[in-house]
Amino acid sequence: MKITALETIHVDGGWAVFSYLKLSTDSGLVGWAEFSGHDTIPAVIQSMAARVLGRDPTHLNEIDALLYTLQRPAPGGLVARAAGAILNACLDVAAKSLGVPVHRLLGGAVRERVPVYWSHCGLFRLSYANLFEQVIGKPAVRTLDDLRRCGEEVAAAGYRALKTNLLRFDGPKPTTYSPGIGRGSLRGHPELNVDDRIIAALVDQLSALRAGAGNDVALLVDLNFNYKPEGFRRLARAVERFNLMWLEMDMPDPQALAGIRNSTHTPIGSLEMQLGRKNIRPFLDAGAVDVAIVDPQWNGVLESTKMAHLADTYDVNVAAHCSAGPLGALMSAHFCAAIPNFRIMEYEADMVPWGTDLLTAPNRVENGEFVLSDAPGWGADIDEEVARAHPGSKGPSGKRADA
Repeated sequence: MKITALETIHVDGGWAVFSYLKLSTDSGLVGWAEFSGHDTIPAVIQSMAARVLGRDPTHLNEIDALLYTLQRPAPGGLVARAAGAILNACLDVAAKSLGVPVHRLLGGAVRERVPVYWSHCGLFRLSYANLFEQVIGKPAVRTLDDLRRCGEEVAAAGYRALKTNLLRFDGPKPTTYSPGIGRGSLRGHPELNVDDRIIAALVDQLSALRAGAGNDVALLVDLNFNYKPEGFRRLARAVERFNLMWLEMDMPDPQALAGIRNSTHTPIGSLEMQLGRKNIRPFLDAGAVDVAIVDPQWNGVLESTKMAHLADTYDVNVAAHCSAGPLGALMSAHFCAAIPNFRIMEYEADMVPWGTDLLTAPNRVENGEFVLSDAPGWGADIDEEVARAHPGSKGPSGKRADA
């Protein structure tokens, strides 16, 4: 069996562009993978095509080693993410060729039902209010009371955890606050300082979600790259009263992150932006995290599994980063099902109406658990007719043009 073509397809996902890699073979088997970064990753994938066309997609270690030569001088980044997409599509083909689910190639499932948390709770409903009201058919978030009702919805749907990002309701209109990653207003950039109003906004937001979701739904907060260590420490201390599952943050310095972890009782989650085993090891050596967050799209499921096993040698559990469409969630579930040191999986519960139709076999989430099937490969393919009927928009970095 030989790889004959690599094709990328982009779908309007409402709050983002969902991007898919279709890997064709001369046997008729097709492998699929979801990736993010529709405006950059396809070009990198095509630059790698000459290295994989004509090769056997079931020879996963050979292709992995070959593609790693392209990133050895500078591990991580776009090259690693493009390689991850190719290897994920190869993994789908390899499992299909044997008639087994992908998780069987990872050593078999430890669990058949994967606990998930409702991600970006309130963020997309605030950022894309008109989209949610007019297209998705769900209420927008414009006030703290709207956010409280969002928490009620999470609990009623059976989820046992939700994650949110900092939202501000203390100005003339509600806004997101992400100066470190350029989302929404750049107020606060480039200094990335924390003041009392920011702390109060986060406390008010978590209080509203706790009031709506109740005490049986765990809260998580993602602060991304939006502050310096001093600000992260202040925010971590301020939210200790909420008993978070974890406070998530991204930092390039293992020692600085370890210092934050040691300054608070709030568990710290991080590392989603550190691609590959070599990049997460310094953070594990420093004791910088309570939860290692790994993205099986960006790293590839094979490398992600190796990263999880490395974290396990430090007695650190792994949560899957999965801000993605339905195939990305399915791929992530195979990874989460197979690793022993599993914490919880990220899941995007707010989906455009055609999102559930993108897969030939829809995903199942029941009472906050992703139910895995034993069908070959990922267990579903992309329905190309549905995908091509909803082409992706042209906004930057995979975000909607009308953001």
